[in-house]
Amino acid sequence: MSLSRQLAAIMFIDMAGYTAMMQEDEALTLLLRNKLQKKLEEEVRRYHGRILDFRGDGALCSFTSTIEAVRAAVALQLDMQVAPIVPLRIGMHTGDVIFSENNIYGDGVNIASRLESFALPGSIFISGKVYDDVKNQKDIQTISLGKYALKNVKEEVEIFAVSNPGIKIPHTASLEGKGEKVQPECVLVLPFVNMSSDPDQEYFSDGLTEEIISNLSRLKEIKVISRTTSMKYKGTNKDIKTIGLETDSDYIMEGSVRKHGNNLRITAQFVHAVRDIHLWAETYSGTMDDIFDIQEKVSVKIVEALRMQLTHDEKDTLRKHYTDNTEAYQLYLQGRFFWKKRNEDGLKTAIRFFEKAIEKDPDYALAWAGLADTYSLMGEYTCISRRELFPKQMAAVQKALEIDNRLGEAHISLAVSLMLNEWDWKNSEKEFELGIELNPNYATGHHWYAELLMFIGKTEEALQEFSIAVELDPVSQGILKDKGIYYYYTRQYDKAIDMGLITLELDPNFVPAHRLLSLAYQGKEMFDEAIAENHRWGELTGNKAKTDVALAQIYAAAGRKNDAEKIMEKVEKDIILTGNDYRGVALVYVELAEYNMAFEWLEKSYKRHEESLCSLKIDPKMDPLRSDPRFDVLLKKIGL
Repeated sequence: MSLSRQLAAIMFIDMAGYTAMMQEDEALTLLLRNKLQKKLEEEVRRYHGRILDFRGDGALCSFTSTIEAVRAAVALQLDMQVAPIVPLRIGMHTGDVIFSENNIYGDGVNIASRLESFALPGSIFISGKVYDDVKNQKDIQTISLGKYALKNVKEEVEIFAVSNPGIKIPHTASLEGKGEKVQPECVLVLPFVNMSSDPDQEYFSDGLTEEIISNLSRLKEIKVISRTTSMKYKGTNKDIKTIGLETDSDYIMEGSVRKHGNNLRITAQFVHAVRDIHLWAETYSGTMDDIFDIQEKVSVKIVEALRMQLTHDEKDTLRKHYTDNTEAYQLYLQGRFFWKKRNEDGLKTAIRFFEKAIEKDPDYALAWAGLADTYSLMGEYTCISRRELFPKQMAAVQKALEIDNRLGEAHISLAVSLMLNEWDWKNSEKEFELGIELNPNYATGHHWYAELLMFIGKTEEALQEFSIAVELDPVSQGILKDKGIYYYYTRQYDKAIDMGLITLELDPNFVPAHRLLSLAYQGKEMFDEAIAENHRWGELTGNKAKTDVALAQIYAAAGRKNDAEKIMEKVEKDIILTGNDYRGVALVYVELAEYNMAFEWLEKSYKRHEESLCSLKIDPKMDPLRSDPRFDVLLKKIGL
């Protein structure tokens, strides 16, 4: 028997549910089988492969070119999605195999077979090795599903799904039970300590922390705790082991910065948090001109300590400098410093610093993205309407993407704008997916994507994204609160209350948590508690109009019709309504069963393009209107 060892691309295909199909409709199943066989022979021949085995429900094929193998798989799968539809699964791997006449052996065959069993009808799963060969081909699009430990395969395998138009992309939740997903190592970068005598240099030490977090966040094989959680430990006296337990981190990096004029001295050390063992410690001395090289060296040292194998793209990511202008860089860091304050004064100051950074370097994509994010937050934390800010936000987003269309944060900024300002759900979802693919550890990206999924009714996927966001940023009050809002919208009121209370434990004055609790208590018909939380919410916001409208709605729900009507008389006479109040007034009339008035106010809300209409499809308070044809008309107008 002659044996030959070759490098080959292996493709396994299989008709899902073949046996059951034969029992149910033998003639149709044979028709589908013949369609598959004919197209398979055509595409394998076209792309210079060979069919090694064809069974009743599947086949094993080999190709000398990985690129041609994937193109054959795409053409085959697309044809199988045209009626009559063949429920085809395809798995592919490339590696060293042994040929013996028409038989083939080796790990390459085993892995391809495992990937085919992982795949779902309509999808194509490829291994990391196949991805490395095809990633630069413009006609082949892919998305990573993560690393898995496969049965009888020694090494972990990263699985990619081909994502060309017409090819099905399974949600990762559908892979549960098919194999053990490998959880990435978790890294926490603690705030660098400012050792400078000037406290005004605090922005620089915080900015250095954030830059290293940002660099590492773009690597897919590690989970990086967000800056919000990191900053919780600024100035802490807690030991490394305790911090590791509190954040569920495997590794922790800590360090200090001394900046005097243009001179820098940065120390950093990397610790195994569980065992409390120092893996490395380094001191870097230089000038501000060396800051980008120092950041890269620190990130590379972490990667080496974790024994990670980086892709070519990831190596480029660590080497990438968004600006070479150190003045622009420092202005950008100051902008982010004030941006995080989440108040009107801080946001206005942030805009000034971002604009100064852009003056120094007009091609600084991160500064443009920071400007866009600031305009977005101003729509939430000031009285300026989103519609007024929208043109400025979009101009900044488009400029950032024009400079660097691979900047994940900019794609997330665009996604949010499309969601809240345009109600363009389809394109918003595409931008969220791309932004998260480019920056998989961006907690804010997962957070805002979860909101979109919630609004369009994909509740299971929304919960998964909220959970990822919480894992990446476990002390973010905004993320925890919005996970509570998710529970409220899905009628899980006790869980919503729990999330509200957890959020307030982190910050008793976090205003939105009181609104969440008011909503959840009302859902449980605990009206006294709902009213008390509504008062607290009003005290902290100082917005009497919103508080009064919300109170009228609670009164109406509690059966206190006269009290609700008194407030509404005052609202229509004396109170100046602002953003989202028109929908709020509509909700009062819903509870008063005055549905014509409710629809009049909803129409006003629609004309004002109020952001709160995004939740129209899922809000429990809208339930009395759902059987009215006018409600479906409004949903269609919003695109829901």
